Amino acid sequence: MSVLSDLRSHPPQRLTADELAASLEATLATWDRQSPVWLFAYGSLIWKPELDYEWRVPARVHGYHRKLCLRSVTYRGTLDCPGLVCGLDRGGSCLGMAYRLPASVVHEQFERLWQREMALNSYAPRWLEVRRLDRPKLVKALAFVVRRDAPNYCGRLPETDVVDILRRACGHYGTSLDYLQRTVAALAAAGLRDPHLEKLARRAAHAADR
Repeated sequence: MSVLSDLRSHPPQRLTADELAASLEATLATWDRQSPVWLFAYGSLIWKPELDYEWRVPARVHGYHRKLCLRSVTYRGTLDCPGLVCGLDRGGSCLGMAYRLPASVVHEQFERLWQREMALNSYAPRWLEVRRLDRPKLVKALAFVVRRDAPNYCGRLPETDVVDILRRACGHYGTSLDYLQRTVAALAAAGLRDPHLEKLARRAAHAADR
């Protein structure tokens, strides 16, 4: 069964308010409610954080890599033409930004964050060791790791298919290519690079111009 057919038969189901609340409480169960909390961003949270944070620093996480591996049927595509957004998938390493939130705003901010990132249950929130690049220090940070059993996971797409999707797909928030270009530009503005995403952005932009 193709990914598109699978999405039509079993589209991602939105979590209920109670399910979102339970997920958030389980994630914060080990937090002491007094310490600041770190969040690792690797996609749109870099260029559209929508967070009240104290500061942010460039960082790297090992054991996971950034990948265009989630089909988007609302924000960057439709059911008829699903788009692509990034997930943090297993293997390798990933450069991104780490945000530090003061304890006083964590619960309120994370409630909004859960609505944004966890509504379709495509990610698993995980506490990962993240290496700050501004100083030789490890911090424990929350990251949204892609669920490979999610109905919209598509981590094995050939690069030619990825480029074609980027060229065509558009949703409520714009095109998948725009999402990719914003991510690449935000990384570059922070002095970071992702050569694979840069290559995909060039190929997709060239294909779109033809």
